[in-house]
Amino acid sequence: MASLSLKVLCTLGGGVLACISYFKVREPSEPYRLISKERPEELQAKLTKRERRFVDFASAEYAGQIYMTPGDFLASVLERHPTPCLRRKILTKDELAHFHKQVPPVDQNTSMLFRKLSDSGILSFADYLFLLSVLTRPESGFRIVFDMFDTDGNQRIDHSEFIAIRQILGRTLKERNVDEDTRKTLSRLTSKAGRPKLTNGDFEAGMNIATTLQVHFFGIRGTDTLKYSEFHNFMKHLQQEVLQIEFGRYSRGRNYISDEEFAHLLLNYTHLKPHQYGQYLQRIHNMGDRRTVTYDEFEAFCQVLHNLDDFVVAMRFFYSVKKAISKDEFAQAVRICAGSKVDAHLIDLVFALFDEDNDGYVSLNEFLLMMKNKLRFRCDYQPVGVKAFKRCMRQEMRY
Repeated sequence: MASLSLKVLCTLGGGVLACISYFKVREPSEPYRLISKERPEELQAKLTKRERRFVDFASAEYAGQIYMTPGDFLASVLERHPTPCLRRKILTKDELAHFHKQVPPVDQNTSMLFRKLSDSGILSFADYLFLLSVLTRPESGFRIVFDMFDTDGNQRIDHSEFIAIRQILGRTLKERNVDEDTRKTLSRLTSKAGRPKLTNGDFEAGMNIATTLQVHFFGIRGTDTLKYSEFHNFMKHLQQEVLQIEFGRYSRGRNYISDEEFAHLLLNYTHLKPHQYGQYLQRIHNMGDRRTVTYDEFEAFCQVLHNLDDFVVAMRFFYSVKKAISKDEFAQAVRICAGSKVDAHLIDLVFALFDEDNDGYVSLNEFLLMMKNKLRFRCDYQPVGVKAFKRCMRQEMRY
């Protein structure tokens, strides 16, 4: 009996140490949140993964409504857990007006927009869903929907047309039967209750007060129009901004990263177990020929991620004809989706990572699953606090 108790204690002790190691060593840049800023009903609410992630990262509140800042949005797509904080910042009308004045017009958009605005701005839940779609859907889908609403063919849309497009692409909240805690929380994502009366300078977006995204596209009064070329630049710059931050974490001021660091970037957020992670990296070590990857090469390859649905179609075409896919065929599909030729060395790295049998052919299903998981991370709810600790314990008890 004493021996059994000792084994149980050793197992639990090992699990605790493993979890401490997981949070302190494996992800030092992703703080383990001990303090919650949510209200009690928010913690009990039965939210979807995207709703929960928005609530967890949103650090601002105005007139009873929950908002993300531009900095919160970047954190939500790059970090597993939000930065610890006690409560959300309650904004005043004057502060909101000051934020609006700092927003540049859309024709001055750059890949530094969200980093420069940081905490000086607000993004609604509908904005959040729309921005996620910008990061995870191919441009072709936006082009089609934009053209549908451009009834006069002048390549411009107004504010009301944008709201309709955002609802289609962002898939805003649907009616569903929910409990009281969930209803209260959802009302703080979409409800107008408790807001001050709108003035001429505050234009409404369905259920939203003028947000940073809307001011950027349509001006403070909401009377400007948005060209497709301007929106295309916004989309490109937002994607670049996220990639620049990811790349910068490994490059440390250089314009290049090592092969191993490129592998880390591809494998980040793919839900791999620690021992699996090491197995993939070992394949890169076994290549022998060590080179570097520049930011431009990394960005070109990541166009596959932004056009993953199109890439799947191209790869399925080859896969239906042949059971194995060669490097040349893979490179051709990447070139089509990326819009330009990708360096052959990157193709070699991808093949080394996803060539399970070392037979010179990529494991297509494995590669696509990894890339889909990487995209899905940006909107999936990541457990925090006690939930994260329990999940870590369950994982360690399996081994």
